[in-house]
Amino acid sequence: MTAIGCALRSGDWLTATRIKSYSWILLAFTIAAIAGWIALSDGLIDRNGKPIGTDFSNVYAAGVLTLQGKAADAYDPPLQHAMEKAVFDGRDVPFFGWHYPPFFFAIAAITALLPYAAGLALWVVSSLAAYLAVMRAILPRPETLLVAAAFPAVFVNIGHGQNAFFTAGLLGGALLLMERGRPWAAGVLIGLLAYKPQFGVLIPVALIAGARWPTVAAAAATVVALVAISFAALGGDVWHAFFQSMTFTQTVVLEQGGTGWEKIQSVFSAARHWGADVRSAYALQTMLALALAAGLAWLWRSEAAFDLKASALASASLLATPYVLDYDLVVLAVAIIFFVRHGLANGFRDYELSLLAAAWIVPLLSRSIAGLTTIPLGLVVMICLFALTLQRALADRASEIDGHARIAQA
Repeated sequence: MTAIGCALRSGDWLTATRIKSYSWILLAFTIAAIAGWIALSDGLIDRNGKPIGTDFSNVYAAGVLTLQGKAADAYDPPLQHAMEKAVFDGRDVPFFGWHYPPFFFAIAAITALLPYAAGLALWVVSSLAAYLAVMRAILPRPETLLVAAAFPAVFVNIGHGQNAFFTAGLLGGALLLMERGRPWAAGVLIGLLAYKPQFGVLIPVALIAGARWPTVAAAAATVVALVAISFAALGGDVWHAFFQSMTFTQTVVLEQGGTGWEKIQSVFSAARHWGADVRSAYALQTMLALALAAGLAWLWRSEAAFDLKASALASASLLATPYVLDYDLVVLAVAIIFFVRHGLANGFRDYELSLLAAAWIVPLLSRSIAGLTTIPLGLVVMICLFALTLQRALADRASEIDGHARIAQA
């Protein structure tokens, strides 16, 4: 084996000093890029004619419509786009669609109580703080906040003004509360994740396989409460508008690649990027989701360490949906940090450190590489991480059985 191969296998190249150095470099790049992006903007419109915070403009516009008593209009593309233009004094900004369930209007309305810049700052800072707090709680080490803040998906998410910090914070927080024996609170956080329903496809599989019934009950009750509150506050018409809008979301945004194949990190998008028809792409996505479900069911029923169960659920949640953007890879931090915690406590096996490093850096590269080569690097790395997590659970179990056998022989 070559020197490079040996280094990748052992992971010895990834020293504590290098981890900190790489993190500081990427964090400095992120801060400089964001500062320059804002400084070069013109009235909160960047050099490419897009709003600062891009996707946040749809959240803010939907919030304004909600405060005006016209929440259902957010699901009508022409009306939503007209409000997005109005937010920027009639300037011809691109359209960013509103695809969230009606109960997420509450968050949108809060941001719209402030001027756009202040609403964006509240959105980013509060969600980033929640994400960082959860990462620090999962792994309370001095370097955690630095590495979590420098994670490249953080930069991608801020650049898009997106909500992946909320998603990662809710999922990571729920898993942490489950581990700490607070299943009802964990269920509430999982229920709140319903604002991004595509990421909850496999969560019930894991919870049921692990017999986490209080968490299942709390999650279901939370979703029911959210739906009931939104019905009471906004009426039934807004739900009718939401379900009607799902056709546009599915056909234009996902199936026709309106978002851009290189941005979507799913096997569905990769297949479509390579020329597959819609039915074949869905078939591949379904096969992957079934394989993930089987792996999760086995893992969560087993006696494997909770860290590995949590890591696998986070990576599988990203892989199971056909619609996962590169900014959503903030959730990958949850998978990485639980795996790292297990490795720090029990030692790392061959290739684990190198693959974790690849998972950490891939959000910076996935879109560009997919655009240039059609290679879905983000998808490949996530599948490898999920498979490695299952492999680690099997290896730990084999080591445990071997240890018991030696004790019995002695």
